[in-house]
This record gives sequence, structure tokens and C-alpha cells, in this order.
Amino acid sequence: MFMLDEIDKLASDFRGDPAAAMLEVLDPAQNDTFTDHYLEVPFDLSEVIFIATANQLSTIPAPLRDRLEILTIPGYPLAEKRAIAERHLLPKQLLEHGLTAAHLHLTSEAIDEIITGYTREAGVRNLERQLAAVVRAVTVKVASRETYAANLTADGVAGYLGPPRYESEVAELAHEPGVSTGLAWTPSGGEILFIEATRMRGSGRLVLTGQLGDVMRESATAALSYVRANGARWGIAPEVFESSDLHVHFPSGGTPKDGPSAGNAIVAALVSLLTGRSVRGDVAMTGEITLRGAVLPVGGIADKVLAAHRAGIKRVILPERNAKDLVDVPAEVRRALDVVLVKRIDEMLAAALTDVAAPLQRPAPVTVEFVQVAA
Repeated sequence: MFMLDEIDKLASDFRGDPAAAMLEVLDPAQNDTFTDHYLEVPFDLSEVIFIATANQLSTIPAPLRDRLEILTIPGYPLAEKRAIAERHLLPKQLLEHGLTAAHLHLTSEAIDEIITGYTREAGVRNLERQLAAVVRAVTVKVASRETYAANLTADGVAGYLGPPRYESEVAELAHEPGVSTGLAWTPSGGEILFIEATRMRGSGRLVLTGQLGDVMRESATAALSYVRANGARWGIAPEVFESSDLHVHFPSGGTPKDGPSAGNAIVAALVSLLTGRSVRGDVAMTGEITLRGAVLPVGGIADKVLAAHRAGIKRVILPERNAKDLVDVPAEVRRALDVVLVKRIDEMLAAALTDVAAPLQRPAPVTVEFVQVAA
């Protein structure tokens, strides 16, 4: 068996193209007569099993990708990360630092605190780094014969790692009209994505900000066109679009964003803004939209659902045609979430928006006091 790690990092230059050589290596129809042109020695590779890893498929050349059987592995849920930390990562770090379980024991709550408060990843690489930092701190105390807590609880984690680096993003979300939560896929796993919409006096322009790609910009344009064409069913006056400019912003502007899967969330943000009905704070959604109001399937469902679960989301809205992809989601995550499958935008809005319009927040009157000053 040959293990080819990070095959998506192959690069070609004037010295040659490794991907071209891999075409012959991975093709079972011709790799039985493969010849190494450096040693000029033939090899029979037909009995070799090749396993390659990659973080993203887009950078792998299409001919090479066609010779691979793609197996998508989703990120770990919280329970699996905890088990990996308890059984493998923590014992490994204790052994490397010359400690035993008698010197340090982390409760399950402490490990959960490290996972949720100090890491944000699909795997466990940063989790191992944080555990190593805790073990190093205990090693120093043991070497200097200081007093230390051999049984570390969740309350004591901050004393070793400092204040938590990550907080629940859903808890920061203000329940006000014009804000929705989408789901995005990245090479390191799924992420939740906030979408904010605001309205100002203008001439009907659509402003998009947040370092967006062309596909996402087109998705936002399609979302606005659908809302304008069907605004009457939600009680939106046509004059609103002619006398107002709409600004849709995607926070984390330093992170590039692209793809059609935010269409659902953009429609929800626009309808929420123009009707005064807030999007439920515990709802996240994904799905491509069409001008006919259909919701089309998207990719990365397993990673997106896991990201929603990590962020504390309670309800996830997915395209109905993505129901088959839920097989890849761990059973405990599916049981913890209310998964709503939709075919139409109307179904998505019914599951995402609150029933009562939020009252308008009018600014308090400003009192100006004039004081006469003697010359």
C-alpha cells in the first residue's frame, strides 16, 4: 500500500508536472508496466493499493481526479473528539512529557471546555496542541514541586490556557430583522456564516460586501430578484424597492467566500428585513435558489450540519434532495438537531421566520439646550 498525503498540493513548473506522472501510476490498465525514468527500471504497480488524501478537490487536475474514487470524510462531532482526547491524545502527551495519569487527570467537562472554547476545527490537530500546553504547564509545576491540581475541571482550564478564544457565535447573534445564519463549507470543515441586510434611502441599488466571489454575488442578485417579484405575498410594497438601497453584508470580510449555497440565507435576510419578522436565532440554513422559488441541493452537507451542531444551532434547514447526505452525519448529531427538508423558498421561510413582526426601534428624541453666553 502506498500513502500519498496532500495530493491536492501537487505543483508543476519548468522541472516537470508530478500530476502527469501520477496518471500512469494510478491507472490500473497500464501501471503493470510502469517504468521509473530516473532508474530506468520497470515496476509492476498493479498489485499496489494507492490511498491519497486531500483537503480540497478543486486543485486536483481533472484527469487525475477521474482516476480516483472519492471518499468524503466529515469532521468529528464533540463526542468523538472527547473520546480521541481521552484515549489517545492525552496519554500520548503525558508519556512524551514524562508524566503519568497520577500527575494529571482531565474530566470530560474540562476536555469539552478545551474543544469548544479553545479550538475551532474539523479534526483534532489544534486540540492536541492545547492539551500539550496544559501538560507542559503541569510538567513545570511538577519539576518545581509546586502545588497543582491533579484533577483538572472545566473551571480550571482558563488558569492553564487563558481566557477562552472562541465563544458561541449564535449567542452573539442579535435577534433583529435582517440577520440570518447560513452554513458554509471550507477545506478545514463546515462553518456558520452570518448574513446581515440593511435598508437605506436610495434608488434601488444592491450593495454587496464581504470579499465575495462571482457565484455568491450572482446568488445574491437572484435572491433580490425573487423577493422583488414575490414581495406582495409577504406584504412588501413595490415602492420599497424603488426608493431604497439594500446593503447585504457578509461578516469576516478578510475571508474569501463563494458558492451558491447561501441563496436560502440571503432570501431569509431580505424578507426578514423588509417584513420586520426576525429569523429565529437557533436556525441555520443552506441551499441554492432559483428564480422560480425552488431550493436546489448543495455539497458539504455533513460538514455543514456538524458545524451547526458545534455552534449550538437547534434547527437546520436543508434542500430536500440533500436528504441522502444525512447518512454521513453521526446519529447523535441527527438526534440533537431538528432537520427541516424543503423544496421551495416558501417552506424555508415558514420554518425560519418568527410569526410576529418585531417593533421598530425608533431613536429617542434629542434635547438641545441653548445657553446664552455674555459677550
